Amino acid sequence: MSMIRNVLNTTMLAAVAATMWASAPGGAFSAEVQSVPTRLGDLTLENGYPSRETADRLYDEMDFQRATQAYLWALPAVGYKALYDAQAKTLGAANGDIMFYRNLADKAGMLTPNITTLYAFSFWDMAKQGPMVVDAPEGLTAGGVLDIWQQPITDIGQTGPDKGKGGKYLILPPGSRDIDAPGYMVFRAPSNQVWFGTRGLDPDKAVAEATLRKFSVYGWDQRDKPAPTKFTEVGGRAWQSAQPDTLEYWKLLAELYADEPVAPRDRMMFGMLAPLGIVPGRPFNPDPRQTKILTDAAKVGELMARTIAYDKRYEGASVYPGKQWEYAVLFDLDQEAPDRSRVQFDERASWFYEAIGMSAGMQGRIVGFGQVYLETSRDKDGNWLDGGKTYKLHVDPNPPVKQFWSITLYDNVTRGPLMTDQGAADLSSRKPDLVTNADGSVDVFFGPEHPANAANWIKTNPGKGWFPYFRFYAATEPYFDKSWQLNDIELVK
Repeated sequence: MSMIRNVLNTTMLAAVAATMWASAPGGAFSAEVQSVPTRLGDLTLENGYPSRETADRLYDEMDFQRATQAYLWALPAVGYKALYDAQAKTLGAANGDIMFYRNLADKAGMLTPNITTLYAFSFWDMAKQGPMVVDAPEGLTAGGVLDIWQQPITDIGQTGPDKGKGGKYLILPPGSRDIDAPGYMVFRAPSNQVWFGTRGLDPDKAVAEATLRKFSVYGWDQRDKPAPTKFTEVGGRAWQSAQPDTLEYWKLLAELYADEPVAPRDRMMFGMLAPLGIVPGRPFNPDPRQTKILTDAAKVGELMARTIAYDKRYEGASVYPGKQWEYAVLFDLDQEAPDRSRVQFDERASWFYEAIGMSAGMQGRIVGFGQVYLETSRDKDGNWLDGGKTYKLHVDPNPPVKQFWSITLYDNVTRGPLMTDQGAADLSSRKPDLVTNADGSVDVFFGPEHPANAANWIKTNPGKGWFPYFRFYAATEPYFDKSWQLNDIELVK
């Protein structure tokens, strides 16, 4: 019987082999065809090799996946480029001009600006203009110089080396020779293009503006007789700097890297983008296949970024146990984890999807100086904030700030200021008509209609989501040791 079974098994195997390796015309054997089930559907292999159809499908999927992650990776760089284009092309400011952003109308195109303080921005291209000098005055200012990845090269002002006393900063381009510059604070940028931004913090608006007007921006080769810095105004003109979710996103990235060195940590991503026609220093002319993939990836990448920002999954995002407030900033200045094991990919994507700029002062880690940014997208019960509903925030007495606090509402799609017929969706302890309770606490209401007897009310739009930033300017120790905590936003039922 054993011999019979062996004969039968051999016969069956031979039959299977004959089916799999059937002779083709001319005496050649046809290929073994295998169908592999995957999340992409069934993929066909021929003698272990991908079929033409399978290879095309996998390449399309590979490039799409790479591009969605590249969208998240490039958020700070494209955010820089979009802001530069808005100031230079839309608003007409030349490199070295300082542009003032004063109010809601001026800041409407900006990602999550505060509405309380005066902003001043200037850009510089050291590949064309040589080293840059920023001459800072004494006074209450906070800002710095950033590279194209919005990494701070140095703070300037209260949290900078001058400690608010003023001084001259010399910024050198990458790869240039060192310069002997007595009397200057010297820093080297990793990119040729840089952005200088600052804000006036004096409670007297006239003093704040007068202080900012004492800043000078000029080239190192003009140091002996610098031309007066030109100050220019947005003047309420319309502009926009949010990263696009279209093919334009990749165009901005390619333009930004027309004449920039690539940092070692970014070479891998550019290597993955090369098959899609994005190569530093080369024109960007995508073919129809590349155009479709990049366009689709920008749409999905933007939604991924939105999810990372509003539904944070990374460790340490919550400020207070059991509450909804989150840290808007939870990455280091160089965007590297403290143990140097990884780039803080999701953490920086969350911030730069929502906001612009970074500095030591904006990290929220210095007692008595700089800014703290807390945000939430949910009410006390964990539900998304809804512009058609009414909410209340109770700010306890004695908020831990040396300067002031503010709360500003933003559109969760544009990430710009929430726009209603009320005006600025903003309230601060510097607001002259802020109404406080007898114990010094403050109640703030949010909703589409003014609640009865609500002294402090910020209007919202039905059918739209919103999220707030609560800012502490010059936070004091009770914020850091959490002996003073910000209450959740509660639905008014």
